[in-house]
Amino acid sequence: MIEALYLKPTSDTPGITFDPATDHFEIIGRSFPEDSAEFFIPVLSWVDRYSKKTNPETKFIFKLEYFNSSSYKPFLDILLKLSQLRKNGQKVTILWCYKEDDWDMKEAGEEFEEIVNIPFNYATFK
Repeated sequence: MIEALYLKPTSDTPGITFDPATDHFEIIGRSFPEDSAEFFIPVLSWVDRYSKKTNPETKFIFKLEYFNSSSYKPFLDILLKLSQLRKNGQKVTILWCYKEDDWDMKEAGEEFEEIVNIPFNYATFK
């Protein structure tokens, strides 16, 4: 089993909890890092390593208040890797959480869902 990845949220970067031992995979908060590519390198690298030795089931939670256009691609890359796991027979669930009345964020989830062809579950938070 690979080591967990924990990144504390800041005012412009999301909190990341990827912990296979506890089956906790979550991206939470706001994502508009100054250098998205640099911020997401360890995150995408971790997902690559995880995809080689996964848990029997992966439930991935996105609980975002906001993300900018430069965060879109890394999120899509994560979701595409999860989609590949699903195609390989793994059980993958995506929970897309958005603030009540934030229809733009819900729409972003729907757009991702359509691209990666994984059924998303949706929930709101305050």
